[in-house]
Amino acid sequence: MKSFIKYTLATVVGIFLTMTLFTIISIISLAGMIATEGMSAPIQEKSILRINLSGELVERSEENPFASLMGEVSASISLEDALLALDKAAKNDNVVGVYLEGGAMAANPGMAQELRQALVEFKKSGKWVVAYGDSYGKTAYYLSSVADSVLLNPEGNVDFSGMATQIMFYKDVMEKVGVKMQVFKVGTYKSAVEPFICSEMSPANREQVTSYLFSIWTNMLKDVAESRNMEVSKLNSLADSLTMISDAAMALNGGMVDKLCYMDEVKAILREKCGYEDKDDDLVFTTVADVAKSETLDEKVDEEVAVYYAYGEIVQSQSTALSMDQEHQIVGEKMIKDLQKLREDDDVKAVVIRVNSPGGSAFASEQIWREVCLLKEKKPVVVSMGGMAASGGYYISCAANRIFAEPTTLTGSIGIFGMIPDASELLTEKIGLKFDVVKTNEMSDIGSMGRPFNAAESAQLQKMINRGYETFTKRVADGRGMAQDSVKMIAEGRVWTGEQGLKIGLVDELGNLDDAVAHAAELAKVEKYRAVGYPAPDNPFEKLLKVKKSGYLDAEMQELLGEGYAVYSLMKGVKNADRIQARMPFEMIVK
Repeated sequence: MKSFIKYTLATVVGIFLTMTLFTIISIISLAGMIATEGMSAPIQEKSILRINLSGELVERSEENPFASLMGEVSASISLEDALLALDKAAKNDNVVGVYLEGGAMAANPGMAQELRQALVEFKKSGKWVVAYGDSYGKTAYYLSSVADSVLLNPEGNVDFSGMATQIMFYKDVMEKVGVKMQVFKVGTYKSAVEPFICSEMSPANREQVTSYLFSIWTNMLKDVAESRNMEVSKLNSLADSLTMISDAAMALNGGMVDKLCYMDEVKAILREKCGYEDKDDDLVFTTVADVAKSETLDEKVDEEVAVYYAYGEIVQSQSTALSMDQEHQIVGEKMIKDLQKLREDDDVKAVVIRVNSPGGSAFASEQIWREVCLLKEKKPVVVSMGGMAASGGYYISCAANRIFAEPTTLTGSIGIFGMIPDASELLTEKIGLKFDVVKTNEMSDIGSMGRPFNAAESAQLQKMINRGYETFTKRVADGRGMAQDSVKMIAEGRVWTGEQGLKIGLVDELGNLDDAVAHAAELAKVEKYRAVGYPAPDNPFEKLLKVKKSGYLDAEMQELLGEGYAVYSLMKGVKNADRIQARMPFEMIVK
């Protein structure tokens, strides 16, 4: 018995000491990660900036340093980092060129266009750009067409088959289980509700989608034709046959690529570009993240132009998101506090709000709009629209001193809707539940699960939506210096591209983030300034605390369901979302 107790105690002490040692090592490792966050090694001589055109192009990096330990793999490219890296690479003598790896990149057209412009600017430094891919998706080829040489694997292909928009409709599925969506909206083109009440696109929605889709495609054709020295008409004709199942010879004969070659031949081309004489010399590659973090010799200045990144769905709080699969959100409560801090910071002379959002909560959008107005009273506010700044995204933009957008930015969608599910048929007829009620007043049981809204309740909800629309269009009219009736003529929930928005007064100028920053500095009358991104990224410890328990499960569901994940995600989020929404059409897939 004594031996048993002795060995048991020894085991317990051993486990305790091991756990203590493990905890100490973990704390030291974590401290080391925090200390090295934001640091990078110096860029070596003859380095090649490698950009992998696969995964997803996102506004800012949301990388979690612990993701790999939890079974998550990041496959995204930060647009913020990529733009900064290309700017620094052009000025860094140790970076000799850019190597683009073709692939299947998912990117909003406006964001892709801004990255492409940065590649064009990089080439003005006199340095080279080479692209190679086993295959090129549409976005990857659009970006790679900038390159001095576009190379393709002999067994590869180029998918440049035009653009298509696919919208998923849920009405019939919901009817099968006895659920109907009670919808209240203002705006002929406000099509966000259509998936829940229709089985196909309405004529108005088809009209607006056709309009902005062809506007985006025309811009892409023009950009590629200029880089490849081709006629737009020829390029558009090639798009009828260049798909993911076409062969490499078709791309070569059509002038889409310059040469068919294997990886070993590509390495030989890169060695020659770098000036290596020995064919066995190792190529030196550097990453977007390392170049973006590399130090510059710029003069230190105190005056700032703040660049505040507002991207994702607009919610009042993190618990009221409609789309559960979005990694980042514009949380109204947080953004208001952040803008208040920028308003009171004397070193910040102007603020550029970088908006990339399909919209969301109308209530949260109104609160953010108010804070933007207060900020503008104290210092210049300029908006730079990214991939989209529509509906609520336009709501929070319209008060700015000046609005910049890419030609392919999706904007407008000025409209309001409310959406409340009615599951009474499911509960009473299919499941067999019975409901009875005692109430003191006529509408005491409004929103009851056992019945849909009655006529009086529906009329009140529609009045609420109408008031929201009046407020929204008034905000736009005041911000843009237009008559409210004029705003309503271009509103009705219609989506426009930035190019179209410029013609109708929703946008002041076509330009990128750099253009917006330069204009903000001009308005603030500052010549020497530094652009600083806000909010500051979380350090590794803060990221660890924010890790979502459901992240792994959601990632697995997304991989399992593919495009069908949008349905699962949307249904999961409807119950928590704010009922009044200023939002773009749901989960619109552009291919």
